Amino acid sequence: MRRRYNSFGSYIKKRFGAIVYKVNVDAGFTCPNRDGTISTSGCIYCNNDSFRPASCTPTLSISEQINNGIAHIKKRYRAEKFLVYFQPYTNTYAPVEELERRYREALSAPSVIGLAIGTRPDSVDEEKIAFLETLAKRYFILVEYGLQSIYERTLKFINRGHDYSTFLKTLDLTKNRGIFIGAHVIVGFPTETREEMLSMADEVSLMPIDFLKMHQLQVIKDTPLEILYRESQFHLFGYEEYIEVIAEFIERLSPRLVLQRLFATAPDNILVGPRWGKSRQEILRDIEKRLESKDTYQGKKLKIHAGIG
Repeated sequence: MRRRYNSFGSYIKKRFGAIVYKVNVDAGFTCPNRDGTISTSGCIYCNNDSFRPASCTPTLSISEQINNGIAHIKKRYRAEKFLVYFQPYTNTYAPVEELERRYREALSAPSVIGLAIGTRPDSVDEEKIAFLETLAKRYFILVEYGLQSIYERTLKFINRGHDYSTFLKTLDLTKNRGIFIGAHVIVGFPTETREEMLSMADEVSLMPIDFLKMHQLQVIKDTPLEILYRESQFHLFGYEEYIEVIAEFIERLSPRLVLQRLFATAPDNILVGPRWGKSRQEILRDIEKRLESKDTYQGKKLKIHAGIG
Protein backbone atom coordinates (compact mmCIF):
# COMPACT_ATOMS: atom_id res chain seq x y z
CA MET A 1 0.00 0.00 0.00
CA ARG A 2 1.33 3.38 -0.98
CA ARG A 3 0.99 5.77 1.93
CA ARG A 4 -0.21 9.35 1.67
CA TYR A 5 2.90 10.54 3.46
CA ASN A 6 6.64 10.11 3.06
CA SER A 7 7.31 7.28 5.52
CA PHE A 8 10.72 6.40 6.91
CA GLY A 9 10.36 2.70 6.13
CA SER A 10 9.66 3.33 2.45
CA TYR A 11 12.44 5.89 2.19
CA ILE A 12 15.09 3.75 3.81
CA LYS A 13 14.20 0.62 1.80
CA LYS A 14 14.35 2.59 -1.44
CA ARG A 15 17.68 4.16 -0.46
CA PHE A 16 19.44 0.93 0.50
CA GLY A 17 17.50 -1.58 -1.58
CA ALA A 18 16.95 -3.77 1.47
CA ILE A 19 14.95 -4.02 4.68
CA VAL A 20 16.70 -1.89 7.29
CA TYR A 21 15.86 -1.85 10.99
CA LYS A 22 17.04 0.27 13.88
CA VAL A 23 18.83 -1.36 16.78
CA ASN A 24 18.49 0.69 19.95
CA VAL A 25 21.43 1.06 22.30
CA ASP A 26 21.99 2.83 25.59
CA ALA A 27 25.60 3.97 25.55
CA GLY A 28 25.53 5.28 29.12
CA PHE A 29 25.31 8.99 28.32
CA THR A 30 23.63 11.42 30.68
CA CYS A 31 22.02 14.81 29.98
CA PRO A 32 23.06 18.40 30.78
CA ASN A 33 19.49 19.01 31.87
CA ARG A 34 19.86 16.32 34.54
CA ASP A 35 23.46 16.37 35.73
CA GLY A 36 23.36 19.95 37.02
CA THR A 37 25.00 21.66 34.05
CA ILE A 38 21.64 23.21 33.13
CA SER A 39 19.25 21.62 35.62
CA THR A 40 18.86 18.51 37.74
CA SER A 41 15.18 17.80 37.06
CA GLY A 42 15.24 17.39 33.26
CA CYS A 43 12.37 18.15 30.91
CA ILE A 44 9.10 17.83 32.83
CA TYR A 45 7.76 15.03 30.64
CA CYS A 46 10.92 12.91 30.48
CA ASN A 47 11.08 9.35 31.73
CA ASN A 48 13.42 7.39 29.47
CA ASP A 49 11.66 4.13 30.34
CA SER A 50 8.76 5.36 28.20
CA PHE A 51 10.68 4.59 25.02
CA ARG A 52 13.65 2.39 25.93
CA PRO A 53 13.31 -1.24 24.72
CA ALA A 54 14.13 -4.00 27.21
CA SER A 55 17.20 -4.96 25.17
CA CYS A 56 18.56 -1.43 25.45
CA THR A 57 20.56 -1.38 28.68
CA PRO A 58 23.89 0.23 29.61
CA THR A 59 24.86 -2.79 31.74
CA LEU A 60 25.86 -4.43 28.47
CA SER A 61 28.52 -3.16 26.09
CA ILE A 62 27.45 -1.40 22.91
CA SER A 63 28.51 -4.43 20.87
CA GLU A 64 26.54 -6.80 23.11
CA GLN A 65 23.42 -4.63 22.84
CA ILE A 66 23.77 -4.52 19.05
CA ASN A 67 24.28 -8.27 18.75
CA ASN A 68 21.29 -8.99 20.99
CA GLY A 69 19.13 -6.51 19.10
CA ILE A 70 20.10 -7.88 15.69
CA ALA A 71 19.45 -11.45 16.79
CA HIS A 72 15.99 -10.52 18.08
CA ILE A 73 15.06 -8.55 14.95
CA LYS A 74 16.29 -11.24 12.57
CA LYS A 75 14.01 -13.76 14.28
CA ARG A 76 10.93 -11.63 13.63
CA TYR A 77 11.71 -9.75 10.42
CA ARG A 78 13.68 -10.20 7.22
CA ALA A 79 16.09 -7.41 8.06
CA GLU A 80 19.38 -7.43 6.22
CA LYS A 81 20.96 -4.17 7.35
CA PHE A 82 20.81 -2.12 10.52
CA LEU A 83 21.09 1.40 11.85
CA VAL A 84 22.32 1.72 15.41
CA TYR A 85 20.09 4.16 17.27
CA PHE A 86 21.74 5.92 20.21
CA GLN A 87 18.48 6.74 21.96
CA PRO A 88 18.30 7.43 25.73
CA TYR A 89 19.45 10.79 27.05
CA THR A 90 21.88 13.07 25.15
CA ASN A 91 24.11 11.07 22.85
CA THR A 92 26.63 13.77 21.93
CA TYR A 93 27.17 14.81 25.54
CA ALA A 94 30.81 13.75 25.86
CA PRO A 95 34.23 14.75 24.48
CA VAL A 96 34.83 13.91 20.83
CA GLU A 97 37.35 11.22 21.77
CA GLU A 98 34.68 9.41 23.79
CA LEU A 99 32.08 9.82 21.05
CA GLU A 100 34.49 8.39 18.50
CA ARG A 101 35.13 5.31 20.63
CA ARG A 102 31.43 4.58 21.10
CA TYR A 103 30.33 5.36 17.57
CA ARG A 104 33.11 3.35 15.93
CA GLU A 105 32.32 0.37 18.16
CA ALA A 106 28.76 0.51 16.86
CA LEU A 107 29.86 0.84 13.25
CA SER A 108 32.22 -2.14 13.52
CA ALA A 109 29.35 -4.63 13.27
CA PRO A 110 29.32 -6.03 9.69
CA SER A 111 25.61 -5.45 8.97
CA VAL A 112 25.50 -1.94 10.47
CA ILE A 113 25.29 0.72 7.76
CA GLY A 114 25.02 3.83 9.90
CA LEU A 115 23.95 5.63 13.05
CA ALA A 116 20.96 7.56 14.29
CA ILE A 117 21.99 9.81 17.17
CA GLY A 118 19.42 11.37 19.47
CA THR A 119 20.65 14.55 21.13
CA ARG A 120 19.95 18.13 22.17
CA PRO A 121 20.79 21.15 20.01
CA ASP A 122 22.83 22.66 22.84
CA SER A 123 25.10 19.61 23.07
CA VAL A 124 27.02 19.79 19.79
CA ASP A 125 29.77 22.08 18.58
CA GLU A 126 31.96 22.50 15.50
CA GLU A 127 34.41 19.79 16.60
CA LYS A 128 31.66 17.21 17.07
CA ILE A 129 29.95 18.12 13.80
CA ALA A 130 33.28 17.91 11.95
CA PHE A 131 33.78 14.39 13.32
CA LEU A 132 30.26 13.36 12.26
CA GLU A 133 30.94 14.87 8.84
CA THR A 134 33.94 12.54 8.53
CA LEU A 135 31.82 9.51 9.45
CA ALA A 136 29.14 10.60 6.98
CA LYS A 137 31.56 10.13 4.10
CA ARG A 138 31.37 6.35 4.66
CA TYR A 139 28.16 5.78 6.60
CA PHE A 140 24.57 6.95 6.86
CA ILE A 141 24.69 9.42 9.77
CA LEU A 142 21.46 10.91 11.10
CA VAL A 143 21.51 13.38 13.98
CA GLU A 144 18.10 13.80 15.62
CA TYR A 145 17.71 17.06 17.50
CA GLY A 146 15.02 17.50 20.11
CA LEU A 147 13.09 20.64 19.20
CA GLN A 148 9.78 19.75 20.92
CA SER A 149 8.29 23.21 20.29
CA ILE A 150 9.06 26.45 18.48
CA TYR A 151 7.41 28.54 21.21
CA GLU A 152 9.52 30.07 23.97
CA ARG A 153 6.75 29.87 26.57
CA THR A 154 6.46 26.14 25.95
CA LEU A 155 10.22 25.58 26.15
CA LYS A 156 10.20 27.36 29.51
CA PHE A 157 7.13 25.43 30.69
CA ILE A 158 8.79 22.08 29.96
CA ASN A 159 12.13 23.17 31.48
CA ARG A 160 13.84 22.46 28.18
CA GLY A 161 16.97 24.40 29.09
CA HIS A 162 17.53 26.06 25.71
CA ASP A 163 15.63 28.48 23.51
CA TYR A 164 14.41 28.21 19.92
CA SER A 165 17.32 30.26 18.57
CA THR A 166 19.74 27.62 19.90
CA PHE A 167 17.99 25.02 17.76
CA LEU A 168 18.16 27.24 14.67
CA LYS A 169 21.86 27.98 15.20
CA THR A 170 22.56 24.26 15.51
CA LEU A 171 20.76 23.60 12.23
CA ASP A 172 23.01 26.15 10.55
CA LEU A 173 26.06 24.42 12.03
CA THR A 174 24.95 20.97 10.83
CA LYS A 175 23.47 21.59 7.39
CA ASN A 176 25.40 20.98 4.16
CA ARG A 177 27.90 18.67 5.89
CA GLY A 178 26.67 15.35 4.50
CA ILE A 179 24.91 14.65 7.79
CA PHE A 180 21.19 13.88 7.72
CA ILE A 181 19.23 16.06 10.16
CA GLY A 182 16.15 15.06 12.10
CA ALA A 183 13.92 17.00 14.47
CA HIS A 184 11.46 15.93 17.18
CA VAL A 185 8.20 17.81 17.81
CA ILE A 186 5.55 17.18 20.47
CA VAL A 187 1.97 18.41 19.99
CA GLY A 188 -0.50 18.87 22.82
CA PHE A 189 1.27 21.09 25.34
CA PRO A 190 -1.27 23.09 27.38
CA THR A 191 0.70 26.25 26.59
CA GLU A 192 -0.32 26.11 22.90
CA THR A 193 -3.52 26.48 20.93
CA ARG A 194 -4.46 23.97 18.27
CA GLU A 195 -3.56 26.42 15.50
CA GLU A 196 -0.19 27.13 17.11
CA MET A 197 0.51 23.40 17.14
CA LEU A 198 -0.42 23.09 13.47
CA SER A 199 1.62 26.16 12.57
CA MET A 200 4.74 24.25 13.59
CA ALA A 201 4.23 22.20 10.43
CA ASP A 202 4.63 25.39 8.38
CA GLU A 203 7.75 26.33 10.34
CA VAL A 204 9.57 23.01 10.16
CA SER A 205 8.82 22.79 6.42
CA LEU A 206 11.12 25.78 5.97
CA MET A 207 13.97 24.23 7.94
CA PRO A 208 17.00 22.44 6.47
CA ILE A 209 15.95 19.14 8.03
CA ASP A 210 15.44 15.79 6.34
CA PHE A 211 13.49 13.76 8.89
CA LEU A 212 10.74 14.57 11.38
CA LYS A 213 9.33 12.78 14.41
CA MET A 214 6.00 13.91 15.87
CA HIS A 215 3.95 12.57 18.72
CA GLN A 216 1.21 13.51 21.13
CA LEU A 217 2.00 14.74 24.63
CA GLN A 218 1.96 11.81 27.02
CA VAL A 219 1.93 12.05 30.79
CA ILE A 220 4.32 9.47 32.23
CA LYS A 221 4.57 8.31 35.83
CA ASP A 222 7.30 9.71 38.06
CA THR A 223 7.72 12.96 36.12
CA PRO A 224 7.02 16.58 37.11
CA LEU A 225 4.39 16.60 34.36
CA GLU A 226 2.46 13.88 36.19
CA ILE A 227 2.26 16.09 39.26
CA LEU A 228 1.01 19.05 37.19
CA TYR A 229 -1.53 16.88 35.42
CA ARG A 230 -2.97 15.43 38.62
CA GLU A 231 -3.24 18.97 40.02
CA SER A 232 -4.82 20.70 36.99
CA GLN A 233 -6.12 17.91 34.69
CA PHE A 234 -5.08 19.88 31.59
CA HIS A 235 -6.40 18.62 28.29
CA LEU A 236 -4.84 15.57 26.64
CA PHE A 237 -5.74 14.47 23.12
CA GLY A 238 -8.53 11.96 22.73
CA TYR A 239 -7.90 9.34 20.08
CA GLU A 240 -10.15 10.65 17.31
CA GLU A 241 -9.07 14.21 18.08
CA TYR A 242 -5.41 13.33 17.65
CA ILE A 243 -6.02 11.41 14.43
CA GLU A 244 -7.58 14.57 13.01
CA VAL A 245 -4.80 16.83 14.29
CA ILE A 246 -2.01 14.66 12.90
CA ALA A 247 -3.79 14.43 9.53
CA GLU A 248 -3.96 18.24 9.39
CA PHE A 249 -0.32 18.48 10.47
CA ILE A 250 0.78 16.09 7.73
CA GLU A 251 -1.03 17.96 4.96
CA ARG A 252 0.79 21.16 5.94
CA LEU A 253 4.23 19.53 5.84
CA SER A 254 6.65 19.73 2.95
CA PRO A 255 6.53 16.44 1.01
CA ARG A 256 10.35 16.29 1.03
CA LEU A 257 10.37 15.59 4.79
CA VAL A 258 10.62 11.93 5.75
CA LEU A 259 8.29 11.13 8.65
CA GLN A 260 9.86 8.77 11.15
CA ARG A 261 7.16 8.83 13.82
CA LEU A 262 3.57 10.06 14.02
CA PHE A 263 2.62 9.09 17.59
CA ALA A 264 4.01 7.68 20.82
CA THR A 265 3.04 4.51 22.68
CA ALA A 266 4.53 4.44 26.16
CA PRO A 267 4.20 1.18 28.13
CA ASP A 268 0.87 0.88 29.94
CA ASN A 269 2.53 0.35 33.31
CA ILE A 270 4.00 3.87 33.28
CA LEU A 271 1.46 5.73 31.12
CA VAL A 272 -0.92 8.08 32.96
CA GLY A 273 -2.57 9.39 29.81
CA PRO A 274 -3.91 9.62 27.23
CA ARG A 275 -4.80 5.91 27.26
CA TRP A 276 -6.19 4.96 23.87
CA GLY A 277 -6.04 1.18 23.97
CA LYS A 278 -4.81 1.01 20.39
CA SER A 279 -1.93 -0.90 18.83
CA ARG A 280 0.68 0.74 16.62
CA GLN A 281 -0.82 -0.88 13.55
CA GLU A 282 -4.30 0.32 14.45
CA ILE A 283 -3.09 3.90 14.87
CA LEU A 284 -1.18 3.84 11.57
CA ARG A 285 -4.23 2.37 9.84
CA ASP A 286 -6.55 5.03 11.26
CA ILE A 287 -4.20 7.87 10.29
CA GLU A 288 -4.10 6.52 6.74
CA LYS A 289 -7.89 6.15 6.70
CA ARG A 290 -8.33 9.73 7.89
CA LEU A 291 -6.02 11.06 5.19
CA GLU A 292 -7.95 9.03 2.64
CA SER A 293 -11.37 10.17 3.85
CA LYS A 294 -10.20 13.79 3.71
CA ASP A 295 -8.72 13.18 0.25
CA THR A 296 -5.50 14.74 1.48
CA TYR A 297 -1.80 13.89 1.67
CA GLN A 298 1.53 15.26 2.84
CA GLY A 299 2.05 18.69 1.34
CA LYS A 300 -1.48 19.26 0.03
CA LYS A 301 -1.84 22.41 2.15
CA LEU A 302 1.83 23.38 2.15
CA LYS A 303 2.23 27.15 2.24
CA ILE A 304 3.83 28.69 -0.81
CA HIS A 305 7.66 28.53 -0.74
CA ALA A 306 7.66 26.29 2.35
CA GLY A 307 10.15 23.47 2.27
CA ILE A 308 12.37 24.99 -0.43
CA GLY A 309 16.09 25.19 0.15
